[in-house]
Amino acid sequence: MHLLPEAVRRLAAWCVVILLVSGVVYVVIRLCVAFRTAVTPVLLALLGTALLRPLYRRLVAAGVHRSLAAGLTCVGVVAVVGGAVYVVVAALIDNGDQIASSLREAAKSLARHLGAADTSVDDLATSARKLLAKFGGTAASNVISGVSVVGESIAIAVLALLLVFFFLRDSHRVAATIRSVAPHGTADTLESMARRAFGAVEGFMRGTTVIALIDAVCITVGLLVLRVPGALGLGALVFVGAYIPYLGAFLSGAVAILVALADRGFVIALWALAVVLAVQVLEGHVLQPVIQSRTVQMHPALVLLAIAAGASVAGIVGMLLAVPLTAAAFGVAHELRHRYAAAP
Repeated sequence: MHLLPEAVRRLAAWCVVILLVSGVVYVVIRLCVAFRTAVTPVLLALLGTALLRPLYRRLVAAGVHRSLAAGLTCVGVVAVVGGAVYVVVAALIDNGDQIASSLREAAKSLARHLGAADTSVDDLATSARKLLAKFGGTAASNVISGVSVVGESIAIAVLALLLVFFFLRDSHRVAATIRSVAPHGTADTLESMARRAFGAVEGFMRGTTVIALIDAVCITVGLLVLRVPGALGLGALVFVGAYIPYLGAFLSGAVAILVALADRGFVIALWALAVVLAVQVLEGHVLQPVIQSRTVQMHPALVLLAIAAGASVAGIVGMLLAVPLTAAAFGVAHELRHRYAAAP
């Protein structure tokens, strides 16, 4: 081994470290996937705690009891989420028939341009019924699977909300708990790492919420001016999609443009595209640098890779959790680098 050059020995050492870390990360991911029903509510609750902790602290500072403050915060979350769901559902109910008829007209126009003018909607419906009769068993099993997924999602959401309550109420005990379980001589380091990681997630969630609200308001106003049906529901969709950086904004904006194309025509769809692009430029060049200047900054390529990795591991939930967890990891890395750089 001593006959090898110094550079080769360093490269071999780094390869061993990378392999060990990759193995540990792989095992942790597999365990999280195996116990996803328990792990997912905990991670979602941590995100919710990071987002709601400033409001909770203000209530406590105003003299409200900790349990009551945590309960009021959770009730406020339920009210906001319920209001958003109500807006989306009401918009779909009020404008569902209009959007469906517009989409049918768009399908007919597309069929004429593709040379399939003789294909009517009745023919398509007949073909759809034949396919449904042929694959009825598979469709029924898919419906049952979908119902089970919805039930599991509701259970995860309820459990996450309960965990948010307990995390908020007992947040003042976290530092003492970390110090009590830390090995000898590592209490300060572990506490600093935990604070840095949670601070990164807290700043990311708070900044993302402000940016999502601004995006949703701007796009909603633009769609209302263009008289696109379901503008409020589409704005709520933009707000939710903003929590998945880049990809969420792209998908929600694409839905808004398609609705505008189906109902208002090609020209209004171009105007809707201009509104979405203007809001995205405003977000990328003004809102992101200003609002999230104090949070962990990551290159867009790294963000996209994190989202892709999260989607491959846990689907939509993984896409939602990927960027905050990566921000927490960067916060821990920065804390360790700061400590080792300051050491003699």
